[in-house]
Amino acid sequence: FRSPDGAPAAPVTYGEIGGRTVAFMPRHGSAHTLPPHMINYRANISAMKQLGVQRIIGPNACGSLQAHVKPGDFVICDQFVDRTTGRKDTFYDGPQTTHVSSADPYCLTMRSVAVQTARELGISVHDSGTVVVIQGPRFSTRAESRWFASQGWEVINMTQYPECYLAREQEICYCNISLITDYDAGTAGAPPVTNDDVVRVFAENTQKIKDLLFAMIPVLPEERDCVCASALSSAEF
Repeated sequence: FRSPDGAPAAPVTYGEIGGRTVAFMPRHGSAHTLPPHMINYRANISAMKQLGVQRIIGPNACGSLQAHVKPGDFVICDQFVDRTTGRKDTFYDGPQTTHVSSADPYCLTMRSVAVQTARELGISVHDSGTVVVIQGPRFSTRAESRWFASQGWEVINMTQYPECYLAREQEICYCNISLITDYDAGTAGAPPVTNDDVVRVFAENTQKIKDLLFAMIPVLPEERDCVCASALSSAEF
């Protein structure tokens, strides 16, 4: 696949889960060679659109900003806060003027299915949460982390923006699944996060992610009646 935005991060792999055709693309590239700030998010989402994808499930490794959100927990986020800089975060650079609402950036239908399915599987899951998206590749300072936590935000990550919003611009449903791998640096009593911590906890919980995806995908409704499916209807001038 190639679009005006260039090539996506990796070739797309196809499969079938519960009678549904599934396309998979690793956002960081096949060998995890793309750091968060270098991912071509527009090309990735454009490729999914060209394939006819209607729903995207976006699992990712995240840090916790709150003591009650523990490593190993899943958070199905309902809000994001963008703290990135310089990322190409819209398909509409003109001359067509388009303003897509992001008041509720994650698909409510998909979120509900994800939460219910996780609970049925016995996974420790939080049914909502705000993810603050930082530029990366560096982790936060303690001061930054304490600031984010003081706002009541639960999750910190480097890839959710603009990925989820670009999906909305293409009228693709998007569901975030945040796997908490560590406590962020400003969490009281927590040691500074290291990459080794992230990789270790993520690996320990990989099977949980697979179980959730394989159980969740077959029970998603056939028809989409959510706001995602018609996001452009009231956005174009």
